[in-house]
Amino acid sequence: MGGASPPHTAGWVSVSDLAEYAYCPRAFWYRRHPPPLGPTRASIEARSRGSLVHERELTSRLRWEGRGGWVWWLLGLGILLCVLAWALGSGL
Repeated sequence: MGGASPPHTAGWVSVSDLAEYAYCPRAFWYRRHPPPLGPTRASIEARSRGSLVHERELTSRLRWEGRGGWVWWLLGLGILLCVLAWALGSGL
């Protein structure tokens, strides 16, 4: 590939770029557009607050998804009981 330009300047994005964008589009943008004078106190505090928001959201989603198995199991059991009640009621 000799003289090929790096992916970020050639219009290509990596899988990790896509993952970062999916996680936080703002972080994706800021990584490519850093402030010329470095981070300010306000931006450091905002990043900290943003990290807390993401952490709470991730924890909430993991908790919700962790309960998902029981929800599907109970839904399946309910459907099975309905089918059995229908079959017994119709004389099959």
